[in-house]
Amino acid sequence: MMMRVEHDLLGDLEVPRDAWYGIQTQRALNNFSITGVPISHFPAFIRALAMVKSSAAWANRELGVLEGRKADAIMAACEDIIQGQLHDQFVVDLIQGGAGTSTNMNANEVIANLALEKLGHAKGEYQHLHPNDDVNRSQSTNDAYPTAVNLAVQFAAEPLEQSILSLIASLERKGVAFADIVKMGRTQMQDAVPMTLGQEFEAFAVNLREDIDRLHEASRLLCEVNLGGTAIGTGINTPAGYQALAVSRLAEISGKPIVSASNLVEASSDMGAFVMFSGILKRFAIKLGKMCNDLRLLSSGPRTGLAEIHLPPMQPGSSIMPGKVNPVIPEAVNQTAYQVIASDLAVTLAAEAGQLQLNAMEPLIVYNLLNSIKMLTSACRMLEERCIEGIEANREQCERHVDNSIGIITALVPHIGYANSTRIASRALQSGSTVRELVLAENLMDEEQLDAILSPRAMLSPAVLAS
Repeated sequence: MMMRVEHDLLGDLEVPRDAWYGIQTQRALNNFSITGVPISHFPAFIRALAMVKSSAAWANRELGVLEGRKADAIMAACEDIIQGQLHDQFVVDLIQGGAGTSTNMNANEVIANLALEKLGHAKGEYQHLHPNDDVNRSQSTNDAYPTAVNLAVQFAAEPLEQSILSLIASLERKGVAFADIVKMGRTQMQDAVPMTLGQEFEAFAVNLREDIDRLHEASRLLCEVNLGGTAIGTGINTPAGYQALAVSRLAEISGKPIVSASNLVEASSDMGAFVMFSGILKRFAIKLGKMCNDLRLLSSGPRTGLAEIHLPPMQPGSSIMPGKVNPVIPEAVNQTAYQVIASDLAVTLAAEAGQLQLNAMEPLIVYNLLNSIKMLTSACRMLEERCIEGIEANREQCERHVDNSIGIITALVPHIGYANSTRIASRALQSGSTVRELVLAENLMDEEQLDAILSPRAMLSPAVLAS
């Protein structure tokens, strides 16, 4: 491999000649190999970094602290990256020491070398345009990096929201399709009272839809940024007026309602918005996991379980048991939920671990937030396309469960009293007879009354019951 030599405060180091990154990125590659997940795994983060750098260059040019020719080249390079170029050059592992300095320098070096090319110079000829002096002008890792994270989480949440909405729509369609299928509802794994299969799926949809608003609320918290605060929020090394210009420009090019935090010192160390967003992801993961638990129970069998629905068969389920098909898609979503829940704990601990004016553990927060969003987005799409859309109802099994259930005795309590109802339920359980048979045998009600009250459809809503 052909190499070039670059220099920093630690001395000289070889960098691949064709690499768009430079010496500090190379040192990070040598130092950090924790997850094997580079920045390029999250394109939204790269786009956000480029937007921050472009906004800074624009503000510096407007204030006369960065030569126009250099600023224009930097902004052109950033635009190329925003459009998807050179993402493979963002190679630093997401987990790193230095509070994100390696990520910031990876961006600075790629942008600098791309800008150098636009100015007619070779990679590494930093005397013409420097990663620190020019691309990083008026910035610190401590304001550029978290500002980019705030944006990246919002960008990454957009496909997540779309995947959730699409999953909800699929559940709602099943709710309509199954609206006339009466089944037993269950509490504490025991028969309760009748409901429809459609109501069950509609409840899944409503349960998930609630979190769309929560995601929006959490995203709004991420619109407050500390850009312009530089090292600890005091704004050292920035020209007067830079903060307002850079933040307004970032809002313009990102399309997000970005504003300056009211106190940049506080904002430079506070991780509260990330903790809140992670908590929403955990909340959604818990709901998604619970729904998948229910799907696995409802489809259990196929002969000796509940078997009220049939999940689409995705693959053979056993290397030893012929004919077995497992609920592999819900199982995979369950595992996704567990990982997101665990990631929330990592975010929580990392947020608490900050000291004084900076949180050096922010890279762990970034990794877990972006990874959770990515996993949930994929899980929702997989669940919709490879499970929910293909679910079929087992109408006959649902009807059998209702007919044989003791739970329908609840509807008779207002008519024959709690004591009689308890006795009938106990006898039905012991004898194997149905509730209907025993009530008629004891002449507690005539058949016409019983048919009206024990009609499962008569027990599906308070309004019908009250009449």
